[in-house]
Amino acid sequence: MDSLKKGWFSELSSLWHGQSFSLEVDEILFQEKSKFQDILVFQSKTFGVTLVLDGVIQVTQRDEFCYSEMLSHLPLCCHPNPKKVLIIGGGDGGVAREVLKHPSVEQVTLCEIDELVIEVSKKYLPGMANSLSNPKMHLFVGDGFQFMKDHQGEFDVIITDSSDPLGSGSQCFSL
Repeated sequence: MDSLKKGWFSELSSLWHGQSFSLEVDEILFQEKSKFQDILVFQSKTFGVTLVLDGVIQVTQRDEFCYSEMLSHLPLCCHPNPKKVLIIGGGDGGVAREVLKHPSVEQVTLCEIDELVIEVSKKYLPGMANSLSNPKMHLFVGDGFQFMKDHQGEFDVIITDSSDPLGSGSQCFSL
């Protein structure tokens, strides 16, 4: 993986011209190519466990709550009585954890295309992924677009927790 050099991970993206974000790596915990993407998990010196998909940081232990809270609480607080929630993506479980904090929510369905993301998150990010074993959770491994076509009108709130509009995540940003 080109993003790992001399004990550092560097995220370089065509979305962010002229800049890079780098973290010092203490230990590589997991590195494998799934059917869909390259998955890297490492322990960083300052941000804790870090999940990277296709060279793009998805979450770090240190600051994932900022993203997870905003992505979940805003739409749920805008709905008068959200009972059934669909999360497209979000295999790390962070958004699901936050959604489950709402007492009106009776069922959360998480649709993640890459089962390995779920497995890796359960092992290396248990503080986020523990929500995936909640009795209100229903996990579906498969294509989120097809799932939404097959289940139209079934959910009060739909949250998309997708990757950046690059590589396999690009289809989430086009019609």
